[in-house]
Formats: sequence, C-alpha cells, structure tokens
Amino acid sequence: MSLTSDWPLPPDSLRYIIPQRVLKLLQKHPLTRELYPVSFGHYRRARGHRMHRDRHDDELLIYCTEGEAEVITGQQKLKIQAGDLLLLPSGEPHRYHTPDRNPWTIHWVHYTGPLASYFQQYLGFTGQIRRIHLGRQPRLLVDFNGLLSVQDSGFREQPLIHAANRLRQLLTALPLSHQGPQLKQQTELDLERLHQQMRSHIEDRLDLDSLAETAGLSRYHFIARYKQMTGQTPIQHYLHMKIERACYLLDTGESSIRSIAEQLGYEDSYYFSRLFKKVMGVSPANYRRVNRY
Repeated sequence: MSLTSDWPLPPDSLRYIIPQRVLKLLQKHPLTRELYPVSFGHYRRARGHRMHRDRHDDELLIYCTEGEAEVITGQQKLKIQAGDLLLLPSGEPHRYHTPDRNPWTIHWVHYTGPLASYFQQYLGFTGQIRRIHLGRQPRLLVDFNGLLSVQDSGFREQPLIHAANRLRQLLTALPLSHQGPQLKQQTELDLERLHQQMRSHIEDRLDLDSLAETAGLSRYHFIARYKQMTGQTPIQHYLHMKIERACYLLDTGESSIRSIAEQLGYEDSYYFSRLFKKVMGVSPANYRRVNRY
C-alpha cells in the first residue's frame, strides 16, 4: 500500500486511513472487491505538504480547489492550480510540494482494485494526461464529502462498503463534469450546444448537415469527432433521444402510437415502430403493455 503523507494536519482538515484488516475485507467482499478506497481526506491550506513516492501501488486522485502545487510524475513537471483534477497512477513514481505562500486546498483519495485501470481511461487520463482542468465543481465536492462521512463509524464493515460504492459513484460522475470545456478544447466540439439543438428539434427532424454546421466541421470530420467523444454517431444519439421521449409519452399518456410518431416527426408510424424496436428490443405496443403495472 502506498504511504499517505503524515505531516501534521492543518485546521479543519481530515485524513482517514483504512486499516489493513478492513482492506482485506474490502478486497474480498463481492460488493467492493472490484474497486475500493485505501485512504482519503481533505487538506485545507496544506502549508508544508510534500510527498515523494518511488513505489506507488494504488491510484491517487486529487482535486485542488485553492492554491497551487508543483508535481513531478513520470517525465512531466506540472503546476497544479485551483480547479485542476490530478491523477497519479499506480506504478508511476511521483513527488509534489505546495509553496508556503499559496498552499493548496485539496480533496484526495487513494483507491485500488481490478477496475482502477478501466476508470483511468474512463476519466480521460489516457496516454500522458495526468491533469484535467474542471474549474469549480460543487457536485464533486459533495461526492468527496460523501466519502468523508464515514468518519466516526469505528471502521465498521457496512459504512466502509458504502464508502467504496460512493467512490464508484464519484468516479462514474466525473466525466459529466468535464465533458464541456475540456473536451471542447481538445476536439473543438461543444456537446452541450449540439445536444440542446437536438432537444429543440425533438418533435421534428434534424439532419446531419445542420449539426455539422453548428460544429463548424465537414460532415465527415464531425461524425468522426463526435463518435470519438461519445462512442456513437450524432444521428444515433439523436434517435436515442427521440426514443427516450417516446418511452416517456408511452408511459405517461394514452396517445396512439401513430400520434406519438407524429409528435416526434415521423409521418410513417410503421417506420417509427421499427426504429423503436431496434433500440428498445420490443415494439411500442408491447412496451406499453409490459410497462403498465
């Protein structure tokens, strides 16, 4: 297990280290063995905070909300500032320190498990990327504080199982926080603007050329970049938004399938039904029948 810094805690700070006997339980328990925290905490204005690890055998995620620090990891030298999310991966030696004149305030968590490497890619820390700028993310602070709520639990099994699953919630929610500015900078696509355009045309038809024009790209480059970012084509996503809306209309009203198709811009209700079945696996009529309890 990687060493956690042991310098004296500043006021209003917390460091929570899970004992080895409990880590062995988390490592074996079916609800936690795929991913679990090793230690976590919150350091407020951590003057004098420095660390050097030649051996690092877990993932360390740090979210800086104030101040700054200098980090050396692998062959990179990084200046971490407020709003930065930093991942120091397992197996990569690193060192960091924060200046006395402007010490950082951070939330952090060491974690491990078979899913840790998959989350590294899922979060966007691919290749040599170790830092992502998020800006201020109140929701992320709520999730980190959810981990800290385990304090005073006496290292009991149930609260720590809950903390492990709060960690998974934190990690799965993180890409939703940084899709906007970070990915826009990397790919020149504003997903939120594109998705808003799709939502505003949910009741009619929207063609690929209109979306590509909004993105300022050719059709070919637009499709390629959109798929790189989301894993599906823009028209697939637009269709899925329409089918989501169709499910809502089927669940909450008595409109005929023909009427729902027309509300979503489809003149041919049979064509709409084929699209619906392709996405949902059942026809609109069967969906309505099965989901009426």
